[in-house]
Amino acid sequence: MAAKSLVIAFAIMLSAQYACGGDASSTHNGKCCGKCHDTAATEVTVGAAQVNEYIPMLKGKRVALFSNHTGMVGDRHTLDILIDNGVNVVKIFSPEHGFRGTADAGERVSSSVDQRTGVEIYSLYGKTRFPDEATMRGIDVIVSDIQDVGLRFYTYYCTMIDLMNTAIKYGKKFVVLDRPNPNGMTVDGPILDMKYASGVGRLPIPVVHGLTLGEMALMANGEGWLDSGKKADLKVIKCKGYTHATRYALPIAPSPNLPTMKSVYLYPSLCYFEATPVSLGRGTEAPFTRYGHPDFHEYDFEFTPHPTAGAKNPPLNGQLCKGHDLSGLDDEAIIAKGINLEYLIEAYRQLNIGDRFFTSFFEKLIGRGDIRTMIEQGRTADEIKATWADDVARFRQQRKPYLLYEDVR
Repeated sequence: MAAKSLVIAFAIMLSAQYACGGDASSTHNGKCCGKCHDTAATEVTVGAAQVNEYIPMLKGKRVALFSNHTGMVGDRHTLDILIDNGVNVVKIFSPEHGFRGTADAGERVSSSVDQRTGVEIYSLYGKTRFPDEATMRGIDVIVSDIQDVGLRFYTYYCTMIDLMNTAIKYGKKFVVLDRPNPNGMTVDGPILDMKYASGVGRLPIPVVHGLTLGEMALMANGEGWLDSGKKADLKVIKCKGYTHATRYALPIAPSPNLPTMKSVYLYPSLCYFEATPVSLGRGTEAPFTRYGHPDFHEYDFEFTPHPTAGAKNPPLNGQLCKGHDLSGLDDEAIIAKGINLEYLIEAYRQLNIGDRFFTSFFEKLIGRGDIRTMIEQGRTADEIKATWADDVARFRQQRKPYLLYEDVR
């Protein structure tokens, strides 16, 4: 099967399981089905669906598309939309998890070719994070259309920032076809101390930043966060019908281990287990909605990780884990709580192995060097959250000039 056909088939399969909490009767066609809102009944139309807003500016240009399996408008990929409207797509740039969205977290992905169109898929999560000079000489415009989940350690925005820097370096235009942020109602967590900048943290923003990728691009431009403080030649195609109060149910799983909206909402609280011996359910049917370890003995809930698509060698593979099942929690309660370190603190106390509980990856995820110490000292989750309250308030003010959609408090 052709590469693009695989992407579309995979995306359609996921959309039936994922949109609106698993209601396969709901259809998005580039829009929210109307059940995704708690504040309004209007539909959300993604940037890629608004062809009259961006196709004219791309005609006669050599275009590179940064996207993956989430770049869909109904059952059509943005690649199809561009080509069918006479746009000369000369390159596809793919992020972590690859163009098909099936590679493991952190897995290096090789470049390939879309057999149907002959367009080269240039991996930016393999040997390099940046397109080379020869590639950029053959490009006039980079178009970004990808679904983010609104977390500082989710790498799609990092690749977008890298591409913006590349566009600046070679004098190319950059266009963002915006999509809603499913965690866009929340701002929480410490601002990244840039000495911990890494592949899972590129900008001085909170863990949960509340921005769409279009807003992120505008803010990076305006705040001088791009290379040498330079600005990209940037255009953002806004969503219609979206605000930061919108509960937008993703029509397609953004990556293999975020298969449900519950996992997307719990991700800001559970991802820190990636820097510990504790499993957060990779290699099970419900990753990021559970956590456990073989040495937890006080719990009835059990699971055993096994190799799966997107988790070929999961942590604690084949070992019986006891722990907590969070899949029954109310979505609104999870959202209202924001980052909840109670799970991490409880697991730290249960294992009782001291500083061996954490790896150095923890600081890259949380973004500060003192959170580990506070946990080891016995501080509560609420006490730790209070230490970043000023960061949240400051960032809310800092981001105001770049917001494209109505804010919520």
